[in-house]
Amino acid sequence: MTKTALVTGASSGIGEATVRRLLRDGFRVYAAARRLDRMAPLEAAGARVIALDLTDDASMVGVIDRIAAEAGRLDVLVNNAGYGAYGALEDVDLAEGRRQFEVNVFGLARLCQLALPMMRRQGSGKLVNVTSIGGKGGEPFGSWYHATKFAVEGMSDCIRMELAPLGIDVIVIEPGAIRTEWGGIARDSLLNASGHSAYGPWARRHAWMLGSATESRLPSPPEVVANTIAKAVAASRPRIRYATGGGARFFLFLRRVLSDRLFDRFMWWVSQRAGGSAQMAAGNNA
Repeated sequence: MTKTALVTGASSGIGEATVRRLLRDGFRVYAAARRLDRMAPLEAAGARVIALDLTDDASMVGVIDRIAAEAGRLDVLVNNAGYGAYGALEDVDLAEGRRQFEVNVFGLARLCQLALPMMRRQGSGKLVNVTSIGGKGGEPFGSWYHATKFAVEGMSDCIRMELAPLGIDVIVIEPGAIRTEWGGIARDSLLNASGHSAYGPWARRHAWMLGSATESRLPSPPEVVANTIAKAVAASRPRIRYATGGGARFFLFLRRVLSDRLFDRFMWWVSQRAGGSAQMAAGNNA
């Protein structure tokens, strides 16, 4: 029997790498994202590409209905889609905060609601929620993004208990620094929101840190996360959480052993020291 997987956010980064890995592992893979044109290589590789907008209920219903009609089952749902718009809380419009929750939390939850009836009928299935080490600790200027990741961590803990009697696993993947488009998007949003506000001097340093992180030695390629997801879905008894990628285990270790105040100081030091160094290296003394 060929197993079926749905991967969201499949047009780039972790999602694209996960689709390719699951195809190699013999899955029938539905690759879902808003940007269909960017998934042409995945379609050529054997994936079934499908448009998905996590802010549109009809779009989500349509994806699950198509899978039910064509495959008749869904064994793995990888909730990878999401984004991070940064800025000081005071500077970020509430509409942007709501949109991050719509995509990162409510869209994920709705897709789970739609997928679970098939999994219940099968008596098996795996929900894989890609959160972040940012779901365990904060950083300056990331309040909305981190709030969404904390929310998915808590939601996953609850539904894991609800679904255990039904034979459905809930797996949390916590990536660290990964070499994707994410850092540049977060940097640009932070500069737009707070680069010239009252928080500007500190926000600009943090933005440089976000943007330069993908060029350092720390980030891992997205295939590292894809391989972790493949390992988790292949396990008969998967772990509850998998920390993976650049610096993930070290970050979570520090969050466990440091007091809140010491952790705040460490993150502020990283934000301002690394950001200032990146600015100077770029010849920018903002």
